Amino acid sequence: MIIEDFLFINEYGLYCSAGNFYLDPQAPVAHAVISHAHGDHAIRANDMVYCTSATSAFMQHRYRKQAGKQFNIYGWSESFFINGIKITFIPAGHILGSAQILMEYEGVKYLYTGDYKLQEDLTCEKIEFVKADVLITETTFADPEIRHPDAIAEIIKLNTFNHNVLLGAYSLGKAQRLISLITQYCPERTIVVHHSIFGLNKIYESLGYKPGKYELYNRKSMKIAGQNMVYIVPPLTFNSHIRAKNVVRAFASGWKGLQAGNDVQLLISDHVDWEDILQMVSEVKPQEVWTLHGNGKLLKEHFKDSLKIKMLNHAG
Repeated sequence: MIIEDFLFINEYGLYCSAGNFYLDPQAPVAHAVISHAHGDHAIRANDMVYCTSATSAFMQHRYRKQAGKQFNIYGWSESFFINGIKITFIPAGHILGSAQILMEYEGVKYLYTGDYKLQEDLTCEKIEFVKADVLITETTFADPEIRHPDAIAEIIKLNTFNHNVLLGAYSLGKAQRLISLITQYCPERTIVVHHSIFGLNKIYESLGYKPGKYELYNRKSMKIAGQNMVYIVPPLTFNSHIRAKNVVRAFASGWKGLQAGNDVQLLISDHVDWEDILQMVSEVKPQEVWTLHGNGKLLKEHFKDSLKIKMLNHAG
């Protein structure tokens, strides 16, 4: 029987009551099962951290001695137990090392997706589908009006002009995916990266995922007009270069609001859109769907006659 309060949100984050641990906690806890290394899912200073090897590497690179007291690292499909809950990491396809977290307890399977995507990405493990009784899914873009365009069709927009490009992107995951796409589909472009991205690229390479061809940025690079340079920078640096001259400005994101004021739109997302979520439900075949990280109201309306939908991040 499905335990309705198997997971619930408290002041520390998403809590597994039966196992006394947290999934991607929002404040330091004793036992933290981490889906992936983005800062809104992987905070510093937890006591016991359970994650994949790539997630551990990124967290320790970013947080150094404050990353966590003890890291417990598990491979794909390598099950372990926390207080009687059987836990298995399944590739989520979001960034390198990102995991869905399969929890089995009293004969019921609960699958927490973390962030995930179905689109192809050579810089991370491809998503794998498993069956579960309860699907706990992100709903960042759970809207029938949202359809993510093909990432290749978006990136080849960079081939339509000869100016240097200032390209904003999150340093972990998105930047490496962009390097891979530009290397493949914009071969005339020279890619230079911000120093914060350079260090993460080296971790990717050490784990067997070389993003592509890139160089470390230097001040002279982007000042030379017509060099077909693409300078990939994190959001804060992108915003600080608001008055950059002789460059095309772009920000790679599925959020349309981040496209405002830029010279070209690059709608490249690392999250699932509406059709992807429906496919995920079809693949997992759950009895219930619990939603997080977004608004699940439209999903609840869509499945009102066929599937129970519970919004963990909304009252009622």
